[in-house]
Amino acid sequence: WGTRSGPGGAARQGEAAALPRMKRRDFSLEQLREFDGARNPRILLAVNGKVFDVTKGSKFYGPEGPYGIFAGRDASRGLATFCLDKDALRDEYDDLSDLNAVQMESVREWEMQFKEKYDYVGRLLKPGEEPSEYTDEEDTKDHTKQE
Repeated sequence: WGTRSGPGGAARQGEAAALPRMKRRDFSLEQLREFDGARNPRILLAVNGKVFDVTKGSKFYGPEGPYGIFAGRDASRGLATFCLDKDALRDEYDDLSDLNAVQMESVREWEMQFKEKYDYVGRLLKPGEEPSEYTDEEDTKDHTKQE
């Protein structure tokens, strides 16, 4: 029955699968935006201040996917409130300070799920925060876990 991802969808998935592991780095919201699966085959999203490479989940997080709205964005609020529309996305840094305890717990649970399933690539920077310098050892030490 083929794929529903439209022209080039399968090729894009092949392209995504061939991407090398991303080097550790931190991202501002603006830098994160590029990695939306449309402008760049790599798809990143942030949960609770941590950025994950979700490219291998492109059928969920790619432009055609049910969670595509989170690609290249901070998904924390949307995941916490089970909201999949634009209302859950902020264009400026979201400190989540207005979420209640249950919602914050939900964000932490999502973060754990992403940690188990996807590669952690770095932190989402608050405005004015300086990115960390990651050494090659730091870059590889988390990557010993088996897929």
